[in-house]
Amino acid sequence: MTRLLAYALLAATAAALIGATPSRTARYSVAGSIAGPDGGWDYASVDATTGQVYVARSTGVTVIDPAHPAAVRSIGTVVRGHSVVPMPDRNLLLVTSGGDDTVRLIDPADGREVARIPVDHSPDAAFYDVVHHRAAVMNAKSGTVSVIDVPTRKVVRTIALKPGLEFGQAGPGDTLFVNNEDANEIETANLATGAVGPAIALPGCEGPSGLAYDARRHWLISACANAKAAVIDADTRREVALLDIGQGADAVILDARARLAFIPCGRSGSLTMIALASAVPTVVATIPTEPGARTGAVDPRTGTLYLPTARFSPPLTTGGRRPVAQTGSFHVLVVKAGG
Repeated sequence: MTRLLAYALLAATAAALIGATPSRTARYSVAGSIAGPDGGWDYASVDATTGQVYVARSTGVTVIDPAHPAAVRSIGTVVRGHSVVPMPDRNLLLVTSGGDDTVRLIDPADGREVARIPVDHSPDAAFYDVVHHRAAVMNAKSGTVSVIDVPTRKVVRTIALKPGLEFGQAGPGDTLFVNNEDANEIETANLATGAVGPAIALPGCEGPSGLAYDARRHWLISACANAKAAVIDADTRREVALLDIGQGADAVILDARARLAFIPCGRSGSLTMIALASAVPTVVATIPTEPGARTGAVDPRTGTLYLPTARFSPPLTTGGRRPVAQTGSFHVLVVKAGG
């Protein structure tokens, strides 16, 4: 009880600092971890209304209530899950099932699957547009984007782009931006009409995966496999900055209120913090985390970040044979601002 109260007070203090002062001076560190079941994982998300943390796993979804970290649940059934996207207005989770080319809609309360929607080959990243009640699913190997009308639970449009699609983001209006790790560019399209727009070059960025869109600056932030982050002006389609980050990044976590972008770098075991408040984005901190922490999510109400990882043998940093997660070692790091 004492620890939970301390965490709550720390989160409230961090949120107050973030709201009142520039985040450039905030110090972040790992404040703890929450254990979970063994198995592979990919993207994580936080329900902004409840604070529940969701992690897409190989065979389902791990559900964490940070207020009760011992009560971790596993819900749903998927085949190689990649994304789990809360849809609070629908009381549903959208989960991509990459191994059988489907999307599952799951009730987060009881884990019941309420719909299974076929999509194209290898669905990976996804996001939900609450204004239009539509979801966009990036089908990595087929190079298409499935646009799903969530109320009717049907694919209403398939947008043909290029194979190698990674994370996508909704931009102004109906604009879609999608990283392409094979072409080293950002694909564009119109979600409402399906019309494909010109690609945006990412000079100096190899293998872009994670992507965030900062609506205030109209900046796109791509995490690159060559230890770089490319920041693009979405209006001019020109590169604003090419920043040094760690190795093994696979996500960009945007805290819009704090004016910060975080890039978890799994091979380096670090979290790169980028300040977005000024006219030029700047790396302002490199936060030690753990090897394997390559994705994550932020609670927009508190600024707390959650990064899934595990312990590996051999260690990720040694190279050589493919590391294997140690039994009983999966956990989610809790990263907080401490002043």
